[in-house]
Amino acid sequence: MAPRVDAVESDPAPPPRSSVVVIGGGIIGCSTALFLALRGVPVVLCEKGEIAGEQSSRNWGWCRKMGRDVREVPLSIEALRLWSEMNTLVEAETGFRQCGIVYLCKTKQELERREAWVEQVGRTYQLDSRIVTRAEAVALLPGLNGDWAGGLYTASDGRAEAQKAAPAIASAARRAGATVLTKCAVRGVERQAGRIAGVVTERGRIACESVVLAGGVWSRLFCRSLGLRLPQLQVRSSVMRTYPLDGGPEISCSGFGFGVRKRLDGGYNVASWSGNVHDIVPDTLRFFADFLPAARMERDTLRLRLGPAFMEEWRQPRQWSLDAESPFERTRVLDPPPYEPILRQAKDSIVAAFPAFREMRVAERWGGVIDVTPDAVPIVFAVDDEPGFFIATGFTGHGFGIGPGAGRLMADLVTGARPVVDPTPFRFSRFSDGSRPRPSPLA
Repeated sequence: MAPRVDAVESDPAPPPRSSVVVIGGGIIGCSTALFLALRGVPVVLCEKGEIAGEQSSRNWGWCRKMGRDVREVPLSIEALRLWSEMNTLVEAETGFRQCGIVYLCKTKQELERREAWVEQVGRTYQLDSRIVTRAEAVALLPGLNGDWAGGLYTASDGRAEAQKAAPAIASAARRAGATVLTKCAVRGVERQAGRIAGVVTERGRIACESVVLAGGVWSRLFCRSLGLRLPQLQVRSSVMRTYPLDGGPEISCSGFGFGVRKRLDGGYNVASWSGNVHDIVPDTLRFFADFLPAARMERDTLRLRLGPAFMEEWRQPRQWSLDAESPFERTRVLDPPPYEPILRQAKDSIVAAFPAFREMRVAERWGGVIDVTPDAVPIVFAVDDEPGFFIATGFTGHGFGIGPGAGRLMADLVTGARPVVDPTPFRFSRFSDGSRPRPSPLA
């Protein structure tokens, strides 16, 4: 069951020409379109389904600097700065609140890993992240139960409403001059003199100088049609939303078996870090060597499953005619069912940690699909071999919170402005230049 997402008005038809076409109406694509439009750059945002119809509306709604890979921290700092002014910027309610986040630790070893992150990452960037004792955690999270060793706390981190934020940003981009097209899949790109010259959509051609691919889990398939190797896999997550509940925490938090975030309506999003599912598909085998280090690190938290998804991907075409229906039109919105075992675990774990949740009533359950890179760090960069083609994908479950910063950075790259942060860690070429990227053991 898909979560209910705020609607965004679509423009009636694509223009014949624009400077930039952004493919994908998730929070990354919407933020990119907004920051381009605010600079007066003609931009068209094309979404094959509805704005925020996939993972941008299905995530937890956390906006954090804490616990991130050191390579992501500068971008997350910029993102939190933008989140703090987002409601004013877009003249709408995105749900952002600076509530703080706590990672609860069960064991001494887990707490030591969080302490190492504070020492090696948090202090380097002068973040307000700090280790708290169990007594301090109870003071921050009234009603907390259980034998916790302590936790990692960042007061300046926050939360936002995943079903509201990207639609509000897209609507603001449209008011600023962007063209927003829903149910308008981009089938492919056209080249002239060795560089991007336009895109072909299901509703006609748009001439342009630059294309930004912000297609989430669809980015791998789009790149494959262009002959680009993008090592990207999919992980299925599950979330449930409760009706309004008294006595739960105001601060977002996670612990063994659960993660929780209060909503504007007084209910909560409840999920779990562990137990997400990866369906084994042909790309699992193609990218086995790329993902092996990450698989070793996540072997206790990720469940592998072999099923119909293998043959479904096997039958996907590598290329298609631009004047015929594409795979992006055949599946407008990925709407996988939630994985019930992980939701049962999350419910049991949140009740054990916060007895007030014994009274929780579940209003909705949904599944989502996360786009994952081998080092769990996104790609936000130009493609060297395709002049005029940029990629913003592979956010590995971090995309919602980091989205505004990524959109701002991508707008800088497309326009040739000085980048708001160093984009080098997010370059596409790191997967082919011998860098052998690996996930951080501290993140």
